[in-house]
Amino acid sequence: MKRIELLCLTLLTVMNLSAKIKLPSVLGDNMVLQRSASVNLWGWATPHRYVKVKPSWGKQTYKVKSGSGGNWIVRISTPEAGGPYSIEISDGEPLTIKDILIGEVWICSGQSNMEMPMHGFYGQPVEGTLEDIADAAQYPGIRMFTVSPSPKADIQEDCMGGWKKSDSGSVRDFSAVAYLFGKNLNKILGIPIGLITSNCGGTPIEAWMTVDAIKQTAGINHERSLTHINDWESTTPSYLYNGMIAPLIQYTSRGFIWYQGETNQNNSADYDKLMASMVKLWREKWENMDMPFYYVQLAPFTFDGANSIRLPLTIEAQYKALRLIPNSAIASTTDLGHPTAIHPPRKKEIGLRLASIALRNTYKTEAPLADAPVIDNVRYEGNKAILTFKNVPGYSPAAVGSFNYYVGELKGFELAGQDRKFYRAKANHVTNQNKIEVTCEQVPNPVSVRYAFRNFSDANVMTTEGLPLAPFRTDNWDDSF
Repeated sequence: MKRIELLCLTLLTVMNLSAKIKLPSVLGDNMVLQRSASVNLWGWATPHRYVKVKPSWGKQTYKVKSGSGGNWIVRISTPEAGGPYSIEISDGEPLTIKDILIGEVWICSGQSNMEMPMHGFYGQPVEGTLEDIADAAQYPGIRMFTVSPSPKADIQEDCMGGWKKSDSGSVRDFSAVAYLFGKNLNKILGIPIGLITSNCGGTPIEAWMTVDAIKQTAGINHERSLTHINDWESTTPSYLYNGMIAPLIQYTSRGFIWYQGETNQNNSADYDKLMASMVKLWREKWENMDMPFYYVQLAPFTFDGANSIRLPLTIEAQYKALRLIPNSAIASTTDLGHPTAIHPPRKKEIGLRLASIALRNTYKTEAPLADAPVIDNVRYEGNKAILTFKNVPGYSPAAVGSFNYYVGELKGFELAGQDRKFYRAKANHVTNQNKIEVTCEQVPNPVSVRYAFRNFSDANVMTTEGLPLAPFRTDNWDDSF
C-alpha cells in the first residue's frame, strides 16, 4: 500500500511539474520588448491547455491553446517606450516575467569583432571603454542578452543566455560594438534599448545561413560555399543559424547590425550575393522584409601581407551588397585598422557610426555623423585622374562633412596605365571643391586609380567630422593573387 501511495505521489509531482509554463531563455526578467508593436510571446505548456497572458500595461488578457506538443505562441500589443512592467502567464499555475522595459530591440551578430567584449580579448584592448564600464549603471535603460556559442546540426527552439541590466560587471563582458551602438541610441533617443548579441569568432557567413539559402543563391560557387573550411563545428554551413539564430526568430525586433567577413576572403567574389541571401532569409524568418540591416566595413589588417588585395576585394563586395540589400547601410572603418591587431581596438568609433546610421535612416532624427564619402566618378585629363565623391558637399561656409584639409599629405592612392602596374601616387584636394586630383611620374597616361586598396595602407582621407573615405578601385582587373 505504501508503494502505491508513493507511486501516486510521484506521479502527481511529475504531473504538477509538467503543467508548469516553460519559456525560452530569451523571454525572461529584465528583457526589452519592441515598442508600439505586435510582439510574439511563446513557450511550452501542458498539451491542449489554454494559456492566459496578462501584461501589466493594459487591461487585456490574451488567451491561446497549446498544441499536442505543448507549444504555444501569442501576439500581444506593446505600448510606447516605458516600464518597468510585468507579464503574468498561466495555464493554471502562474509564472510572472518581471522588470520588463518597452523600447527598441536590435539583433547584433557576426564573428570575433562583434564578439570582442568591452574589456577586450587577452592581450587585445578596446580603447577608451574603462569609463563606459565604470558608469554602466547610469544607463538602466540598456538591457543585454548574449547567446552562448552553440553550433548545431539541427534547428533549435531555444538557446542558452539571459537578460542582464547595464552595470559594470555585465557591460565588461558584453560585445563592445553592440553596447556602444546601443548606448548611443539610448542617450540620443532617451528610450530603453534591448541588445541581443549572437556571435562566434572565425566563422564564415555560410554558417549563419541555411543550406537551402546557400543553394538558392545565384551566381556563386556553391561547392566552395558548402564545403566545410576546417574541423570546427562552428564553421559548418548552417550550424550557427540552427543553434544561434533560429531560437531568436520569433523575438520581435527593430533591426540587425552585423560585423563579419574576415573569414570569407577566400570567396570574396561571392560575398555580396551570400550576404544578400542571408539578409533575405533572416527577414523572412522575422516576417519583416524591411528590417534595417546595418553592417561594418572590415578594418585594414595585414592578413596574408600588407600589399595583398584580398581584404579590399572583400570590402569591395561589402559595398556591392548595398545595391542588393534594400534598407541597408555600411559603417566605414578605413581609418581604424591596425597592422598587428586583427581586432582593431577603436570600437567606440564603430558604435557611434552604426548608431548614426540607425538614427538617420531608421529613426529619421538628427545624427551625430553623416554618411562617409565614397567614390562617385573619375575623369582622366592628361596625366591626372580627377575624382569626385558622394556624400561630400559643395562649398559653403556652413557645409557639414567636407574633406579635412589638415591631414597633411594625402596617402593611399595608386595609379596605373595600360600596363596595369600600380605605383604610389600624389594626391591633392582641389580647394573648396568636391575633388581630388591624383598624379604619378611613372604613369603619364593613367587609366586606373585605386585608394586604400591593399590589406593595410597609410590611407588618410577624412572628412571634417572624422569619417574616412571608403576603399575603391576604378578598374576590375583580376590581380588578386
